[in-house]
This record gives sequence, structure tokens and C-alpha cells, in this order.
Amino acid sequence: MSEFHDDYPQYELMAHHSEEEGKIKRRKLWNVFWIMLTVTIVELTIGFYAKELGLLNPDRTSTGILKVLFIGMTLGKAFFIVYSFMHLGDEKTGLKYCVIAPYTVFILYLAYILIAEANYVKVHKDPMDPLIVKQKIELNEAAAKGHHGEEHHEGGEEHHK
Repeated sequence: MSEFHDDYPQYELMAHHSEEEGKIKRRKLWNVFWIMLTVTIVELTIGFYAKELGLLNPDRTSTGILKVLFIGMTLGKAFFIVYSFMHLGDEKTGLKYCVIAPYTVFILYLAYILIAEANYVKVHKDPMDPLIVKQKIELNEAAAKGHHGEEHHEGGEEHHK
């Protein structure tokens, strides 16, 4: 009797595969894990060192290259998950395209919408309040000097020395 005291057969008996097949399946799972971990570490490394790699604009916003890198790696991981865990890699080519094509078209459409709307906002944006612009400039200058902001009293007034 199993440790759970139920009538269900053991997993090993239900899987209907030999130990050799089990080793192959576990190896495949570990390979997927290591590939996903590697891509994630690359993403994090790029994120941490984006400034040093020249992937940030002077106002600390991301460049188009950085955006494309992150979106591309994220989509690559998503495809790899579908390919591996949803067994799309084991299917015939026609079925792969039937599943992937609609998602690809949808993702490209969303990217187009995002780019079109972002450009519309840049072109038709109302001028910013001068106070907000001044604060943004001061924050960027403080960040460039390595400071995270000015010291403040509890009342919110700046501390002058």
C-alpha cells in the first residue's frame, strides 16, 4: 500500500515508459531549465549594465535597441516554453505553423499599435509644466552625480547649509 493510502497506481506504473525513457525526459526537462535560466541571466545582466553598454539615453530612458532586445528575448522564452512544455516541437510542421502564425500576427499587430501610439504621443504631446521639467532635470543631474536626491526636513523643505 502506498504512503497516501489510496487506490491510485504509482506514477511510475502510470507513465508507461522505461527507466531509459524517463532519463531522456528528465534530461530534456533539465536542458530546458538551463536554457531558460541562461536567457534570464543574460536579460538581468543587460538590465544591470545597460548604462555601461550604452543602451540608455542621456535622460535614462531605454533606447530602441534595449527594447528590441528585451522584447525579443521574452518572445524567445515564450516560444521555447510552448515548444518544450506544450510539445509543439514534437508536432508536424503544418500544425506548428497553424499554432504559431496567429500568435505571431497578433504580437506584430500589438507591436505596431504600441509604436504608432508612442509616436503619436510624441508628436501631439502638450508641453510639460515647467516645474515638472525643472524637477526632472534636477533628478537627472543628481543621479549623474551619484546622489539620490536632496536631503529634506520633515516638513518637506530643503535643507540648506
